[in-house]
Amino acid sequence: MRDKIEKALEKIRPSLQVDGGDVELVEVTDDGIVKVKLTGACRGCPMSQVTLKMGIERALQKDVPEVKEVQSV
Repeated sequence: MRDKIEKALEKIRPSLQVDGGDVELVEVTDDGIVKVKLTGACRGCPMSQVTLKMGIERALQKDVPEVKEVQSV
């Protein structure tokens, strides 16, 4: 599942990088929780939770249905 998540994140990265941010995959738990680290401009952005839930989480769940939730660490 980790490989599928990495591939899905590669699709998301360009839109984050345009605004000076990025996302790193930290951990994938056995129960479908994906832990990521927002970096660059995304790290301190007031909209980062919206990006995390409405952008990253939705995109990952679309490409990798096993993903239950995305959390920022």
